[in-house]
Amino acid sequence: MTSATLTHMRISCPILAQNQKMGMSGSMVKLGYDGLLIEPMASGNIRYRVRVRGNKNHRITLPIGPEHPEFHQIYLAARMGIIESPSDIQLQASKGTVEWLVSEYLSHIERMVSSGQASHLTLKQRQNFRPLILTRKSTSGKSEGRSWAGLPMEIPAAELAALRDDLMTTPGKAKNVFKMLKAMYKWGCERGHCQTNPAASISVHYKSQGGATPWSLDDLQKYREHHQPGTMAHMTLTLFMFTACRISDAYQLGREHEKRINGTTWLSWNPQKKGSRQIEIPVLPPLMIAIQSQKVVGSTYLLTELGRPFRSAEGLRNKFKDWCREAGLPDRSSHGIRKAAGHLLALHGATQYEIMAIHGHAQASTSQIYTESVERLKLAEMGVSKLGDLNW
Repeated sequence: MTSATLTHMRISCPILAQNQKMGMSGSMVKLGYDGLLIEPMASGNIRYRVRVRGNKNHRITLPIGPEHPEFHQIYLAARMGIIESPSDIQLQASKGTVEWLVSEYLSHIERMVSSGQASHLTLKQRQNFRPLILTRKSTSGKSEGRSWAGLPMEIPAAELAALRDDLMTTPGKAKNVFKMLKAMYKWGCERGHCQTNPAASISVHYKSQGGATPWSLDDLQKYREHHQPGTMAHMTLTLFMFTACRISDAYQLGREHEKRINGTTWLSWNPQKKGSRQIEIPVLPPLMIAIQSQKVVGSTYLLTELGRPFRSAEGLRNKFKDWCREAGLPDRSSHGIRKAAGHLLALHGATQYEIMAIHGHAQASTSQIYTESVERLKLAEMGVSKLGDLNW
């Protein structure tokens, strides 16, 4: 991004800005942030950078935005050329509190990610649950009304049950929150931080709703009619369809993953999802044509409007949602294409082990979902045909 595209702005104090968002008025004087640069990113996110006072060519990227309560302190440090993060200035959580246990547990997950023992997707999900847990208000005795963050780490089972009940409007989220809580307390007990696992007895009733809706042949045709060959939208659908990859892999796939096997071009990559197997799959003609038709060649197949790789799976996910809406398919997702590919493979006679190799499944039972439904259709067709000669 060139300096010509930067926006130099003076923005309001975060507290005042927050009040204005909420429709609140106030007489607080606006505090300008000299040297603050607000830069829209291709991913849709906003980056905040600060010019160091006395050296306008030296810029420091801020790790947080104006909505963060510690933005002002970190901004001032950056103006003096000092790089700080929220963890540098936050008060350390008191040992033995919920906040302390959550922080220690997430630090443990971070170390596991660094050593390749856990997925960064797991870490991201559990970090996102941190505010939900810490800001929850207690309803028990003398602690009533206080946030869980500063209370003793062993949350009463009754309060955990109440949290579960409040989350049951989003059962998938409830399942994942309690998966984290149970794992956190188990980890804490193993290390002597806590004596019991209060989450262990809390059951979360979750019935899968089937997940993402598989794309139909009509859906695929509708999308392709709107997004013509040569466009990045068309390239994205083609990559999903002919690799059955997850979006966490799609935004990173590129020519570095190509290899030649027996004179044929293959793609080979290790999926980001923990527990998945390495995937090696031949590049079929439709995908090869799409790759060779790209007007802009980058380090990855999928590029932003600026011709740069997407910085995250979330950035690609948001862009793909836009393309789906433009094609009149607002309720479709990239994962639905992966499911459609599995069903189409089964319809064309692929075995569960063949689908397993293509999808990178670690368990054959996961791929069996696709073959089982097709086999039931075939059995039903064969069974009902026996009534064809019935004199009715």
